[in-house]
Amino acid sequence: MKLTIHGAAQQVTGSMHLLQVGQYKILIDCGLDYEKDHNIQVNEDFGFRPEEIDVVILTHAHIDHSGNLPTLVRMGFNGQILCTPPTADLTELLLLDSVNIFLQKAQKGNHRNRRKHKHSAGGPQPLYLQKHVMDTVERFVTISYNKPFRITGDIELTFIPAGHLLGAAAAVLKVNDEGVEKTIAFTGDIGRKNYPVLNDPDPLPPVDYIVSESTYGGRMHSKGKSVQETLIETIEKVCVVEQGRLIIPAFSIGRTQSLVFALNKIFNSGLLPPVKVFVDSPMAARATSLYRKHHNLVNAEAQEFYNKQGDEFEFEHLTYVETLKDSRQVSNYYEPCIIISSAGMLEGGRIQDHLFYNIQNYYCTILFIGYCAKGTLGYRLLRGDPIVHIKDRDLSVYATIKQTDVLSAHGDHEDLLDNIKTQDVNKLKGVYLVHGEATSMQAMADALEQGGYKVTIPEKAVAYEL
Repeated sequence: MKLTIHGAAQQVTGSMHLLQVGQYKILIDCGLDYEKDHNIQVNEDFGFRPEEIDVVILTHAHIDHSGNLPTLVRMGFNGQILCTPPTADLTELLLLDSVNIFLQKAQKGNHRNRRKHKHSAGGPQPLYLQKHVMDTVERFVTISYNKPFRITGDIELTFIPAGHLLGAAAAVLKVNDEGVEKTIAFTGDIGRKNYPVLNDPDPLPPVDYIVSESTYGGRMHSKGKSVQETLIETIEKVCVVEQGRLIIPAFSIGRTQSLVFALNKIFNSGLLPPVKVFVDSPMAARATSLYRKHHNLVNAEAQEFYNKQGDEFEFEHLTYVETLKDSRQVSNYYEPCIIISSAGMLEGGRIQDHLFYNIQNYYCTILFIGYCAKGTLGYRLLRGDPIVHIKDRDLSVYATIKQTDVLSAHGDHEDLLDNIKTQDVNKLKGVYLVHGEATSMQAMADALEQGGYKVTIPEKAVAYEL
């Protein structure tokens, strides 16, 4: 059995791991690499032949785990894609949105190219089109949590609930490798405990090897204030006292639903005076309908709220903004308000329009509630850049920039270690750390090695015999 990390090796985005059992090739996740300022076409360089992959296992829908699947299909992959039912639904939404973003970037790039070179016909091309997304979606085969699924006579897959996002799972593979039984778990992204809407991650069963994410390695989430306390404090200051506007960049799928539920509880309980809330993301509205569809998988708190007080994703003074015309009218709403819009790292989406009109507004606060990868506009704002480039203009930053981790859907250093330390140190043969910055991986490796675990920080495209 051979493991090769082709993506998210000593970086956060682009998760893609190849497990080879004899001649059978399994790809676990196929994410988009958007961490560095490079041409998007770098995602075509898989490091292997797509047509030789027999099956893909998808841990969850986020684009850094699913976003390169249509490229894989376009370039020759012809097998099944195994995932949970919510992951199939949410991934389709995200991939179709990616097509729109690629087309917009290609059009902008071609426009700039024509201005510079009037007779040039070339220019950036989309990584894939809607046709390739639909070809990808047709390959989804859905599997429920904790239901063993036999991929071949020698390989069995079980999805273990991972928190983090509706439908997210760790993939546990039981393999007969030339007569020797071996087990390996791919964590995907690990959620945190007591997160709004989502259940806590389930512990992994005993395995021989773990390929673990390490996004928050070496970092701990704030232990002081709760989600509710943090939101109340911020909203009261920005919207009640200062009579300003609060802009919250949030991923349409996952983060937005948890944030809306938290706001619903606050306003429903009368803990703050009413404040207008705009969710400006058509994809967030569609994703919310999928959360309703798979309502049996939300946590007990959300189900209880629904049974006693109604839909946890709807409340008075909340508006889901659908059309672009309505989105522009939000910018002309001069009363105190909260605007929740995507994308969370500010790379594309309607959030850029809201930033364009508010980044120089002294009475505006931009509250980041998640991680921003290097190279993104969100990262540059959090870094403190005094001038940022938005919509072909350089704008001075006068708005207040804040960040909180109370709504981060990733487990922190302690959560990641706990996920591994349930394993018997004498039986776990190896831990392979992926999907994190090099410093985060090293912090995790140091902590695990102190506990006696064998840890490897894989290099990209290097094969490891298991």
